[in-house]
Amino acid sequence: MKNLQQRSKSVQNRRKLPREQDKFYQSMVFVNVLGWFVFIGALLVFHDARPEFVSGLQAFWGVEVRQEWSRTLTVYLAGLLSLCVLISVVVLIMKRRRNRRDNDHFGINGYVLMLTAVSSLIILYFEYTAPLK
Repeated sequence: MKNLQQRSKSVQNRRKLPREQDKFYQSMVFVNVLGWFVFIGALLVFHDARPEFVSGLQAFWGVEVRQEWSRTLTVYLAGLLSLCVLISVVVLIMKRRRNRRDNDHFGINGYVLMLTAVSSLIILYFEYTAPLK
């Protein structure tokens, strides 16, 4: 009994603890920010993986440019976008586990990241497998 009272005094009640000091909340924010950084990395890989734009001047001078997707960078792009989907699902599960009360905030950026990454994967699949004209 005495040990239980000492333990209860040393452990803070997480419901009375400010949200910014809660370790679970901090880890959830870290994972969410990590997902957005991975998405930014995917955007940078996308820039190099896509076919190059052929301007009228390049076509006139006969400058050769790459007109197909880079195979190796497309694999990296698909991997990064898949990682974004996985991270966003983890964040949504973490939010569902923690946010049960009525006054808890509903974070929408996990859904936005997942929707954007999934739609990018779908577009990438159809764009990459499309026959050349």
